[in-house]
Amino acid sequence: MFDLKKSLFEGQTVKNNGQRRALLGAALAFLAAPFAAPFALATESLLEQQTAGLMPEEAQESGLGFTSGSLIIAPIPFSNPMIGSGLMLGAGYLFQLDAGSDPSIIGAGALRSDNGSQAVAAGVSFKFHDNRWQLSLGGGKADVKYDLYSGTTAIPLRQKGTLARASLAYGWTPDISLGVVTRYLDTRITTQSQLFPNLPARFQPNLNATILNAGLEGTWDKRDDSIYPTEGFKLKASWQHGFIVDGPGSQYNKSYALLDAYYALGTDTVIATRSAICAATQNAPFFDSCSVGGIDAMRGFNATQILDARSLSAQIELRQRFGTRLGVVLFGGLGAAGTSFDQLNTSGAAGGLGVRYRVSKKFPVDFAIDASYNDQHDKLLYISVGQRF
Repeated sequence: MFDLKKSLFEGQTVKNNGQRRALLGAALAFLAAPFAAPFALATESLLEQQTAGLMPEEAQESGLGFTSGSLIIAPIPFSNPMIGSGLMLGAGYLFQLDAGSDPSIIGAGALRSDNGSQAVAAGVSFKFHDNRWQLSLGGGKADVKYDLYSGTTAIPLRQKGTLARASLAYGWTPDISLGVVTRYLDTRITTQSQLFPNLPARFQPNLNATILNAGLEGTWDKRDDSIYPTEGFKLKASWQHGFIVDGPGSQYNKSYALLDAYYALGTDTVIATRSAICAATQNAPFFDSCSVGGIDAMRGFNATQILDARSLSAQIELRQRFGTRLGVVLFGGLGAAGTSFDQLNTSGAAGGLGVRYRVSKKFPVDFAIDASYNDQHDKLLYISVGQRF
């Protein structure tokens, strides 16, 4: 069995095995999250600052303050249907600013896939004042090759872009936070096939554009654990307004909500569910519209396959552990998209089976391999770190 721990190199001596495993688990979750999801239609997943967080007592063993942190470097394989399979190399420096806050992180990463897609990104995520404040800043560049679907026809595209993102959130209670988010995107899209010199009309606007986004994000998190929850729920809602400052469009809106819920069936079995709803104005660029397999992270479909101004989806997953290291998951989902919620004309269903290998005994971070099969008879493979939701 491939052991990710053997491929990790620590930049600072760690005092004991428990702390080392904790750092590895937190770093893996942070470094893999940007690249494990379907490669964001405008490279936004490069900057998702999803730090798993060390347990407070574990982090305190290494002391407080920037100079008491630890450096982790991790090469991580990945696979998803949008850009294929490849390798990501990431580095993260973890440190704790105060005793009541989860660790902060400074990270950077690069990836390359077998279809020629490549990307680099760097970012910081600070948590301070007893986790009341969370500040994230990041930026990246990408050259991505993927297929855009028009009906059953796959049109090969190449999208180059530069993206910067910033967010600031305040925790009104230990469970509820509200924040602002801004984004800058400069993107250029070209077709990669002589059969399709021009995209269909509905995809044409804003192939070459500079876009500024500003919006609000809120989270209500009642999960019992942020890495491998077994009970509780998490509700996340987002609204963003886009200003197209260089391109044929003018302004557009996009909003979505995700509800994740978890139910423990004994000590080793968990039922996890995700419900997602998304709405964008008709003039939103296709890469900033709604899709099945995009924001909802549903397995079984390319994120540009079921794509429109509205989308709904629901997923369920059975997670079963076998001892301290191994686990399996059985998953399924339904999704649909259309021009409005009463005209969701394109839909799909998918399911599959996955295996999990826990890379840390101290923290529940899993190396994941999932195989899916959809109602269009497509077989897709996903390789990532961490749970899908």
